[in-house]
Amino acid sequence: MGAGNTPELTHFRDGLPRMVDVTGKAATSREATAEAWVRLPGEARAALEAGTNPKGDPLVVARLAGLAGSKRTADLVTLCHPIPVTGADVQVTLEAAGVRVLATVRTTAPTGVEMEALTAVTVAALNVYDMLKAASKAIEITGVRLLAKSGGKSGDYQAGAGQPD
Repeated sequence: MGAGNTPELTHFRDGLPRMVDVTGKAATSREATAEAWVRLPGEARAALEAGTNPKGDPLVVARLAGLAGSKRTADLVTLCHPIPVTGADVQVTLEAAGVRVLATVRTTAPTGVEMEALTAVTVAALNVYDMLKAASKAIEITGVRLLAKSGGKSGDYQAGAGQPD
């Protein structure tokens, strides 16, 4: 805690942003899983189910984009450390509530992979939108959240169950 019992901000020093120094931290095994949902209006769902999308299969493209996104997180999230992504799995499935994107990312590093998992699902969801936007502009990306993480000083985390309404 800082002066006056206020929490010390790790990404700011003297009022200016900074990247937290993890030089002295040991590299440990870490894993994070995140999800996102893409809500599809009827016409977009119909195009996906019929396989008539002129751009190709949105679910396959989204999966590849999510994998690539997990590795590019430090380029997109300003104060995020570049870390080696040692494993990533992105699943993109059509379900009753819409397209579910689930990503699990692993590393051995001095900092966690939560942002890489969240970036993976977000980039994958954006690619579903891009691939289906000709069918409908009313597609919604929702429910982006961390489901679980393990490793590191803050310990393990597990979110409660849920899916979009």
